[in-house]
Amino acid sequence: MKTKRLTSKFRGFTLIEALVAVTIITFSVAGPLFTANRAIVAAQNTRLQLTASYLAQEGIEYVRAMRDDEYLAAYQAGGANVSNVAWNDFINGLSSASITQCRTSTCMLDPTRPMGVGVIGSDNSLQICSGSCAPLYLANNGRSDMYTPRTDLGGTRTPFTRTIQVTDVLTDNNDKRLVSTVTWNFHDTSYSVTITDHLTPWQ
Repeated sequence: MKTKRLTSKFRGFTLIEALVAVTIITFSVAGPLFTANRAIVAAQNTRLQLTASYLAQEGIEYVRAMRDDEYLAAYQAGGANVSNVAWNDFINGLSSASITQCRTSTCMLDPTRPMGVGVIGSDNSLQICSGSCAPLYLANNGRSDMYTPRTDLGGTRTPFTRTIQVTDVLTDNNDKRLVSTVTWNFHDTSYSVTITDHLTPWQ
């Protein structure tokens, strides 16, 4: 007696076919997810780089303001050869707003303190780094949020560290190279932004 073999119009997936389908779906989803992740990381690092650029420029502008304050103070005091007196005071340490210590050592900037240069623990805005420079904290000084190396203001620690360095340009006593550098780490990679300017006796 012959038996009829029953066949179905619908066949099920084999295990191999299912694995291939899952693999294809995984790759089609993983690619865009990886691209989106890299875009987010790039956007975060761009934001950090923009902040670092502003912080480095702030260092340049602050030291320029110190120079200009020396000129204003010298003109108020009066006397002969005021321009040369103000410039020499600014670069050679004859006043509290001098950059002389930052010509031989790396300094850090604390805009929450009075304008001037001093040693660590002083009340001046430019301070010599003892060993490595302190990281910056975003703190409120009662008027606005400021980036400062001070920890006593209860601020939030940031990944940024800012240094200020002044070097002589060849043998020209009337040209000083000012370098403001901000460094930070992001995803175990070190980054830095450096802005350079020249200070001259502008009068």
